[in-house]
Amino acid sequence: MPPGNLVLFVTEVFGVLKPFGRLKSGFWCMGQGCSSVSPSVTYCRAMSSDHCAKFVHTKTRSSPYPRSDQNRQLFTDDLVKWDSDFPEYRPEEYTAPSVAKGPVWADPPADKLCSVKWNQVDGKVNRTSFTAQYQIVNSLPRNPIGRTGLTGRGLLGKWGPNHAADPIVTRWKVSSSGQVEKHPVSGDPVLQFVAIKRGDTGEWAIPGGMVDAGETVSLTLKREFGEETMNSLLASPEEKKEIENNLAKLFSHGQEVYRGYVDDPRNTDNAWMETIAVNFHDEEGNSVARFNLQAGDDANAVAWMDVGSELRLFASHKHFLKKVAGLRKAHW
Repeated sequence: MPPGNLVLFVTEVFGVLKPFGRLKSGFWCMGQGCSSVSPSVTYCRAMSSDHCAKFVHTKTRSSPYPRSDQNRQLFTDDLVKWDSDFPEYRPEEYTAPSVAKGPVWADPPADKLCSVKWNQVDGKVNRTSFTAQYQIVNSLPRNPIGRTGLTGRGLLGKWGPNHAADPIVTRWKVSSSGQVEKHPVSGDPVLQFVAIKRGDTGEWAIPGGMVDAGETVSLTLKREFGEETMNSLLASPEEKKEIENNLAKLFSHGQEVYRGYVDDPRNTDNAWMETIAVNFHDEEGNSVARFNLQAGDDANAVAWMDVGSELRLFASHKHFLKKVAGLRKAHW
């Protein structure tokens, strides 16, 4: 993130928000009345569930690998699961140069992992998976969903699960007369969400990002939304105060809609993406819905986008939006 006004702005805006991250009946909450009760939402935690048993990642197997000329070994859907007989499976190894050079956010190379504690919180690094306890094969974690056609870490810093957080900020689409618009076919109200255009793939996406070591998911949700959608937002002291109040109101409550594996093109046999997606909805259209959004950090563009089945989004983000539409009883 570039220095200057954006750092000051994000710090001031999000600094006023008390840390939150406890769940009550599926809602993120802060202050009195919160509890540690698990959310009343359904997500893929056990490989024995019907959804997980039938799920086959597809974007994960796309070739060539992102930002490289590295090809994956290709195979049909019926060979994805590890228990499928596939003696010809001989994937190549690939770790991106940016990861291999050993930045502070990346794990050591494969031959220096003897002290790593798999399937648990390892110091400040969360190495647990939302899917299930993953297997360690030849001293390396194995993707719990199945084969990907490539070993190594690719662009991902951590061996095993790489945790992200995706803030899905929504509002109702409103006509010039101030009425909530309804879809001409379904008759359901139309929902809009804040979307960014990724700088790496050019795809539209939810403005999420990686959970830094030792960072709470709640902080990641706020930080990523600020970094990617409010770049260079110049405001007077009065306007900044209003923005702070509106953001504090919006991010004080959210509803978790997904927690689990992400069908991400960066995944490999030994490293994969998992996320927590939380919906922050501006029901009255009087907080974030009024902001002039500007792309920042690694986003090329930012916009309010209609939610619907025709969406073409990065990774599993369309799946997350479908869950939000169902939650809000909106058009899909």
